[in-house]
Amino acid sequence: MPEPITEQAERVLALWQGSWVTAFAVGILVWGLFIWTILFHRKRSEQLPPQVRYNMPIEALYTVLPIVVISVLFFFTARDQAYLMETEEPADVHVEVVAFQWAWQFNYMDDTKENGGEVLHSEVGIPNPDGTADRSTQPTLVLPENSVVHFDLHSPDVIHSFWIPAFGFKMDVIPGRDNAFQVDMTEGTEGTYVGRCAELCGVDHTRMLFNVEVLPQDEYEAWDAEQEQLASEEADAEGLVEDSTDSAEGSGAEGTGAEGSGAEATEENDE
Repeated sequence: MPEPITEQAERVLALWQGSWVTAFAVGILVWGLFIWTILFHRKRSEQLPPQVRYNMPIEALYTVLPIVVISVLFFFTARDQAYLMETEEPADVHVEVVAFQWAWQFNYMDDTKENGGEVLHSEVGIPNPDGTADRSTQPTLVLPENSVVHFDLHSPDVIHSFWIPAFGFKMDVIPGRDNAFQVDMTEGTEGTYVGRCAELCGVDHTRMLFNVEVLPQDEYEAWDAEQEQLASEEADAEGLVEDSTDSAEGSGAEGTGAEGSGAEATEENDE
């Protein structure tokens, strides 16, 4: 299992390990019964062994023991699933994940989409043209240590699956359905991780890769402020281009008027 970088991943790891311990215990019991039967109840003569039609204690054990095992596994699974799906805690970072064929877009929000949050800045991925896993062409999801991160998941085309192995679980991104989850990033997890789509979503499914970079809180805040500044400058530049276009259109209209004046002057000369 990958080293967990969130509290939720640690819970998943504990559930996974507990399930394997249970599976090994059941396996040892079953194989032990097989071996015991083979060794001590093999055929030794032609005499028919005593026939026992019913053994209520053993039959009760066969019925009760599986129910107990399944009930215990169900309890811990339901408990941990409820914990993983909990989104009531106020988040420090809000990220809208948009999965599309065949890349990712990460919109950093000031609040959740449900609460009408606005986009502060974005990063849009472009699939590597040759279809290989070139990390330099993949989008990067930047997250801070020791913080609560809220994810809103959306898809405009087909079903994808948002999977960061270090998170310990994945969630489907379904068109027309808004999925969400939160993670508590643990301290001391600074580093670079991988992310990918875990749902077969089309011919270029294998190109849906992305990077995850976890930064200390102060470095993340500096990066976030820089990205907001760049987004603001780009918006201002786009506004200037639009203003210039509008001005040019206005000048063209005035030029048409000037042409009209020239036509009037021609008519006066003809007269």
